[in-house]
Amino acid sequence: MRNISLFIEDTVHEDFLVALVHRIANAYNIEINVKVSNVRGGHENVITELGQYQQDLQHNDEDLPDLIIVGTDSNSKGFLQREKEIHQAVSSLADRLISMIPKPYIERWLLLDSEAFKEVFGTDCSIPNRKYDRNGYKRLLLQAIRDAGVVPLLGGVERIADLVNAMDLQHMEQRDRSFRRFFRALQQRFEIWQQTEG
Repeated sequence: MRNISLFIEDTVHEDFLVALVHRIANAYNIEINVKVSNVRGGHENVITELGQYQQDLQHNDEDLPDLIIVGTDSNSKGFLQREKEIHQAVSSLADRLISMIPKPYIERWLLLDSEAFKEVFGTDCSIPNRKYDRNGYKRLLLQAIRDAGVVPLLGGVERIADLVNAMDLQHMEQRDRSFRRFFRALQQRFEIWQQTEG
């Protein structure tokens, strides 16, 4: 059993990441236990909580996870700046760390695979460019869901797990560099675990 700790900035990141990690674990036939720390208040609070988490683990390494995944949007900062901030917060745990940093926002990833969107919501969606702010991507996502005739009771997030499970992950890799970076790092970690357990 592999223990994975997730630090994410909101429920959209949480739902996406939990579904994807379980999907990859099933593909590699690895048993996992996922502990989620949903840090409200955005990226800065995620960094603060990560630093505290590292300090707590220094006094109790029995709870040391096999993997820590940090999920936060790049916003206007970009991947390298976000990655640097994350690694500075947990420098002693860097060998156990993978960053999920959608560029610019996680909502864009949810619209990248129009076939998966169609499978889940009944109609396809347009693939957005990178010219929107976060609210713009949220509006696009909500509008695409409404256009499918679905009432998004929870802002559209209630079907994220279904959407992740329907996604063509290789297609996602080709469409988005930030997804490819994260997905390949995650695959690599599971491949290492599979080899050591095999």
